[in-house]
Amino acid sequence: MKMSATAMVAAAMLAMTPAAGAAELKVGLAASTTSMDPQFYVGGPNSAMARNIFDGLVNQDDKQQVQPALALSWTVVDDRTWEFKLRPGVKFHDGSDFTADDVIASIRRVALASQNSPSSFAAYVSDIAEVTAVDPLTIRITTKVPTPLLPNNLSRIAMMPAELADTPTPGLNAGRGVIGTGPFKFLSWAPDDNVVLERFDGYWGDKAAWDKVTFRVFKNSSARVAAILSGDVDLIESIPTADARNLAASDKLTVVSVPGNRIMYLHMDQGRDVSPFAAGPDGKNPLQKMAVRQAMSLAINRQALVDRLMDGQGLPAGQLVPEGYFGHAPDLPAPAYDPAQAKTLLAEAGYPEGFTLTFHASNDRYPNDSKLAQAIGQMLSRVGIKTEVVTMPGSVYFTRASAQEFSLIMGGAAIETGEASGVLGPLLETFGPKAGQGNRGRYSNPEFDKALIEARATLDDGKRQTLLQTAMDIGMKDEGVIPIFFLANSWALKKGLTYQGRSDGYTLPYYVRQAN
Repeated sequence: MKMSATAMVAAAMLAMTPAAGAAELKVGLAASTTSMDPQFYVGGPNSAMARNIFDGLVNQDDKQQVQPALALSWTVVDDRTWEFKLRPGVKFHDGSDFTADDVIASIRRVALASQNSPSSFAAYVSDIAEVTAVDPLTIRITTKVPTPLLPNNLSRIAMMPAELADTPTPGLNAGRGVIGTGPFKFLSWAPDDNVVLERFDGYWGDKAAWDKVTFRVFKNSSARVAAILSGDVDLIESIPTADARNLAASDKLTVVSVPGNRIMYLHMDQGRDVSPFAAGPDGKNPLQKMAVRQAMSLAINRQALVDRLMDGQGLPAGQLVPEGYFGHAPDLPAPAYDPAQAKTLLAEAGYPEGFTLTFHASNDRYPNDSKLAQAIGQMLSRVGIKTEVVTMPGSVYFTRASAQEFSLIMGGAAIETGEASGVLGPLLETFGPKAGQGNRGRYSNPEFDKALIEARATLDDGKRQTLLQTAMDIGMKDEGVIPIFFLANSWALKKGLTYQGRSDGYTLPYYVRQAN
């Protein structure tokens, strides 16, 4: 019975402590896990925590490329059928065997976990028509349509014991059935405070270096920095940009910074002849003209934004996925800052004296978002676009932006699947009931849509890569959105510890090591 070890979770685990001399890692998190159900809510803090306890059939590496995990290999049988060979000898934390039945039940459970979810995992399994067991270590998945990204999608689905197929989210949040195959076992969770895990010695991979891991939540950035400086924790994530250089200069700490998977970008209203906050002398919307959008891009000094406002914690961007991601177009560098050419383009577009614009942005969603908006507004004003900047809390801003109440907005998008369609589709595909749901500027180009849709149905990796690069090239040259920079992910560790860093920003103690 796979749930036999969970009956006393809520009470007994709080009393557990590591053996004398055991290695413990203390981690300072920037945000709290909101559920211990790994299939409930697609959100960075939840997904990161789940990866410590649960595996997928495939996992994502530090650059979000899929790699074997509970599935050793997978093959395409035909354009709608995949076969996965499961890793033998894998144990769940309760000692039971991982088999094909657990895969079937885990995929089926996503629908249950999606109930009342603010952002569910349902989209990652929506193309699956049927999952069958060929034998205990082989499964076949039939999809409704050709689905080349099935392995990427399955990297987001935690594998759980079959007995949990009908266990609702509240049960896991109470500590019942938090059982995976990952490198650490669940001990306890205090919402907005801490999560405690212990090493799983039966893990199918190399054993973790840590007997116990305690995650503590420090939503206040200053408190998080103080915790690492005082030695209360061994590692913190999400270093505030203002503290990055000071922490890096400390002889007691090591700072790790890598380009992240979140692109900061501008969306311009391109779907309306008259826009609420952008008007030329004739009252019409200047943002519909490509030359105007090109001028705006050239007016932005991306490197200065990264250096001065982000303290180097970013990478200027000319497209929507960083180098190393599937679909990255090698011939789309970040545009050079060229205010003179920006003024020339504005004149050629019919606005030699510029036009008026109000730029809306959040002030509490992304690092330095309000300061970034002000700086970008000033850069636009310098080339003649008379720009007023208005910022507001994300809880208000995103709802209004989605309702098209604004003309120019700033957003951030993470590449959850590790490849380009995961961001091209939401931001640039022609808006419709099942497409372009994040396309708040209503950009539309049939050639872009054609390349993206064909890529989604192309199983050949080489051809799909070319199609995605084609779509990226079209969208960027049209200035469908203006990419600004990729946010960096950063960590500070005590000297003597190493961590490679990850583009998804996850803090995974399994990869924290003692330096040699």
